[in-house]
Amino acid sequence: MKDGIFESISQRSSGTQDEENRRIQEVADEIRRRCSLHEAQYEAGQSNARNLYAEMNIAEQWAKENDLWIPLSDIFMIGIPGPSGNENDTYISNDLIFKVNNLLNSHSITRFLDRVRFHNEIFPETFYCFIGFTGFEGSTVMPVIRQDLVKNAKPATPIQIETYMCALGFKKEAEGRFVNQRYLVWDLVPRNVLVDEEGDIFVVDAEIALV
Repeated sequence: MKDGIFESISQRSSGTQDEENRRIQEVADEIRRRCSLHEAQYEAGQSNARNLYAEMNIAEQWAKENDLWIPLSDIFMIGIPGPSGNENDTYISNDLIFKVNNLLNSHSITRFLDRVRFHNEIFPETFYCFIGFTGFEGSTVMPVIRQDLVKNAKPATPIQIETYMCALGFKKEAEGRFVNQRYLVWDLVPRNVLVDEEGDIFVVDAEIALV
């Protein structure tokens, strides 16, 4: 990766958690605003005008305007490739893990950014920073996020997960699925929740939506 990209990531990932969450919301709101303008250019009957493809084109344009586009050829320079799952390819660099999300679960860039913000509000100990976008230019766009790497940990048990979520004020609806007055959180299974040697719980990934 070019030095300029490293500098861009470093500068735009700093700040307090509240500031970062506001920035994530501002990015999502701006993409939504541009999508609305794009949709307005089409006739009212064309309900599919605002779709993921249009959203990706708008996100790519925004990222390049704001120096937050990471060429896909440079993505491997973020870190050493780590384990990949259904939704994320990961890259590890020292005490950080970078995740490139394919939107397979969210089906929307703005919904994904909302989910990241919700995660940060519920699970600040595994706070995400938004790094930028990568992908195939003019085609596929994928968000890039960063998280502190949880070390010396193993998958938590379902009982540990349930105890932890209840302590946060959530009620269990089903295995790995919890709800409170504001959020619905699911996919809290051992592969997404870690426990360290001191018994501390870390939710590293989850599906989240507003109730």
